[in-house]
Amino acid sequence: MLRVRTGGAGPPVLLLHGHPRTHTTWHRVAPLLADDHTVVCPDLRGYGESSKPGDYSKRAMARDFVNLMRDLGHERFAVVGHDRGAAAAIRLALDHPDRVTHLAVLDGLPVGAHLQRADARFAQAWYHWFFLAQQEIAAPMISQNPELWYGRRYRDTPLAMGVENWADYQRAIHDPETVHAMCGDYRAGLEVDRVHDDEDRARGRRISCPVLALWSAKDDLGDLYEDLPGIWAEWAGDVRVRSIDCGHHMAEEAPAELVRELRTLF
Repeated sequence: MLRVRTGGAGPPVLLLHGHPRTHTTWHRVAPLLADDHTVVCPDLRGYGESSKPGDYSKRAMARDFVNLMRDLGHERFAVVGHDRGAAAAIRLALDHPDRVTHLAVLDGLPVGAHLQRADARFAQAWYHWFFLAQQEIAAPMISQNPELWYGRRYRDTPLAMGVENWADYQRAIHDPETVHAMCGDYRAGLEVDRVHDDEDRARGRRISCPVLALWSAKDDLGDLYEDLPGIWAEWAGDVRVRSIDCGHHMAEEAPAELVRELRTLF
């Protein structure tokens, strides 16, 4: 079961958050899009107040979203995914091309593309991928002192995030069951998600809808990969790659510019 918030009217767009956020990360973006779109914002399985079934593969998440949108009356829809939500959005577009009209990926690449290029720089900058994937060790360690782990990594504040978003985030990172599930998401990334991506590459499967790939100029995705357009060309035919001058959580830091880019895509 997914916790979900929806509003607005018009063509549907599904907004998928990243780690360690919940759907409230979109609180500055959703009202702008809701002027002329039906906006659907769920907590990913394992995150926030959604259920924690144990299977955190992006394929399972994609099925969640197809079922959710169908239940809401939307057979076809646009998808926007950030961070871990980007991995789920990419899998949704690959597994269900008849459902996804447009795809926006914020600070993300296919999991397989990341791991294919993982080197010492990647391991140093994104060491948390490998730590969190050790679910049975990482989750209890983090839950002993969530502020030590998340406070050190993200340096978030209620002012920067918004009061409701901050409170929802705090509930999530202080819930041991949610922390365990979020680690399971990363474990799936290194295991079954990579298998699925590698299978798609071997079969020549690509994303068929128009893609907008946005990366944060003040984060490190552009530092790790000098040729983001070239990487995306391996996965999609109709793709535009751009940067936004902000940090990693662009929905919170640059909502107006993000919405302008999304409207261009839609």
